[in-house]
Amino acid sequence: MSLLTIPEQGGLSAQACAERARGTAPTLRRRLAAFLYEGVLLFGLVMVVALVYSIAVNQRHGLHGRQGMMVVLFLALAVYFVWQWSRGGQTLALRTWQLRVVTPEGGPLTPMLALVRYLTSWLWFIPPMLLTWLGGWHDKGTISAAVLGWMAFYVCLTWALPSRQFLHDVISGTRVIDNRKQVA
Repeated sequence: MSLLTIPEQGGLSAQACAERARGTAPTLRRRLAAFLYEGVLLFGLVMVVALVYSIAVNQRHGLHGRQGMMVVLFLALAVYFVWQWSRGGQTLALRTWQLRVVTPEGGPLTPMLALVRYLTSWLWFIPPMLLTWLGGWHDKGTISAAVLGWMAFYVCLTWALPSRQFLHDVISGTRVIDNRKQVA
């Protein structure tokens, strides 16, 4: 099997993937459940990478080497997502919820397209964080409200966007499809 071919996991043929890529996205509930589960799973990856980084730079305080830690975590997450999305279109969370990321034609993502999707997926977090930084708002209540408010707005955007995909999928030219053999 080539690095960029979609395996027949879930029993979907390339033709079935193409048909689903042209349709509407899976339910918002399933996609958000996968998003939440992805966060739980990423906690482990982030902890391991942070531990290795902390040992490597002899970090004795949480603020020491903080910018380096953020860069390393950003790159580790990029490697994880680009690798998973370009090797079959599924992370562990997407596999669990039987979802898959594909091109608009239903094909596999190239590493470059997966990288574009990774970068644009930061639209979930960057706008409210930038707003709170520019506004000089540093208390956790304001930051939490800004992030949660933005995320609610971002979710609501799916009702106005083509095929009910998330904004980052529309921008990056990717689609999330239902990977179940029989869709109810």
